[in-house]
Amino acid sequence: MKIYYALPLFLGFSSFVLAQKTDKITANLEAKKEVYSSIAQQIWGFAEMGYQEEKSTALLQETLRNEDFKITKGVAGIPTAFIAEYGEGLPVIAILGEYDALPGLSQEAVAEKKSVGKAAGHACGHHLFGTASTAAAIEVKNWLKTNKKKGTIRFYGCPAEEGGSGKVYLVREGLFKDVDIALHWHPSDANDANPGSALANKSAKFRFHGIASHAGMAPEKGRSALDGVEAMNMMVNMMREHIPSDTRIHYVITNGGKAPNVVPDFAEVYYYVRHGNRKMVIDIFDRIAKAAEGAALGTGTKMEYELIGGTHELLPNITLQKMMYSNLVKVGGVTYTEKEKEFGNQIIKSLGIENGSVDKAAVIQPYKTLDPSFGSTDVGDVSFAVPTAGMGSATWVPGTPAHSWQAVAAGGTDIANKGMMVAAKTIALTAIDLFLNPDQIVKAKTELEEKRGKDFKYIPLLGDRKPALDYRK
Repeated sequence: MKIYYALPLFLGFSSFVLAQKTDKITANLEAKKEVYSSIAQQIWGFAEMGYQEEKSTALLQETLRNEDFKITKGVAGIPTAFIAEYGEGLPVIAILGEYDALPGLSQEAVAEKKSVGKAAGHACGHHLFGTASTAAAIEVKNWLKTNKKKGTIRFYGCPAEEGGSGKVYLVREGLFKDVDIALHWHPSDANDANPGSALANKSAKFRFHGIASHAGMAPEKGRSALDGVEAMNMMVNMMREHIPSDTRIHYVITNGGKAPNVVPDFAEVYYYVRHGNRKMVIDIFDRIAKAAEGAALGTGTKMEYELIGGTHELLPNITLQKMMYSNLVKVGGVTYTEKEKEFGNQIIKSLGIENGSVDKAAVIQPYKTLDPSFGSTDVGDVSFAVPTAGMGSATWVPGTPAHSWQAVAAGGTDIANKGMMVAAKTIALTAIDLFLNPDQIVKAKTELEEKRGKDFKYIPLLGDRKPALDYRK
């Protein structure tokens, strides 16, 4: 019997079978909540940055290996990337998992800003991302095995999402060519499964080389590399008036010299360019590179740049998003204990939010046709290669922005673990729905082909460079 999944109500026997399946899958995952919470909190403690996630990837690989998954390590030339696979034949359903932390956001799991003295922190919740996706993959494996169903469940261990474009190398390597559907999620301050967007992104480190000299006694003999960086920044900031207003350009000076009385012979600035269309990103990036060349010419320095990352915009798939949203509604949101409410209210106060409420974590956000986002993700490249759907769950206190100490703090509590299990249940149910409904896979593929166009050819924005394994060093 075919069960057709859509937003309208299910009727008759199909409804009964669906309810039984949903209850069993969610109960199985809830029974292992403490196991998966322990894994997530270990990774939260590791707090390893992009391409350095040695302990994190090892823990997830071990967890999947113990559940009879075949592990392929070091894929696409990335030591911390891996693929875990169970089953055989079609369809091939992929679940994406991340596990990298962000630099400079060390934080204890308390409702006040308090560093633990580490180099990084999980301010984007990727310790939860990788673990929930692992949990979902294992539950789908158990369902395939118990019900003797044909098909393949595949987990992709994806490092360095934060600026390292890890998934782009996996796509470029052709590792998604035989995949039918890809599913993912992301930690958030709310529960939603809307067809969201994300901006294309291109990033590079611009390095200026000058001539060192005593800044007081012989400045005329020096050529300041820092002058080159500052001149470049000045021109780029003037350029903001003459680019589309929805463009995002960010930079940090990663090296500006060592002492004021030494003319710096080396300086470096790290740039991101974002826009909703990758072609616009390429154009603006090229203009920034020209500004860097001009800055070097004007300051008597030399300039070179290293392309660090580049991602496509996210291409939503409405067919899949409706299925995922339907399952998220069935699973429900996150309910806080009284102690968690106290923690949450302190976080809300620290954010300066008026009329904030921790009860919003229990709410499933209404379905929207398109949920805009000004962030970027390397899932974008996956979404152009294979039909892709994603969701967010309330792992942070409502109102918490990503990349904040408040996100790190909540990520070390059971609030985050609860939200993580919402994601695990929703993704597992959606994957199983796809195994049961091959017609929905066909529909999702047709939608992808229509959206990306007949003449689409995948060209990675980072070109043919090798993985930037040292970009966080």
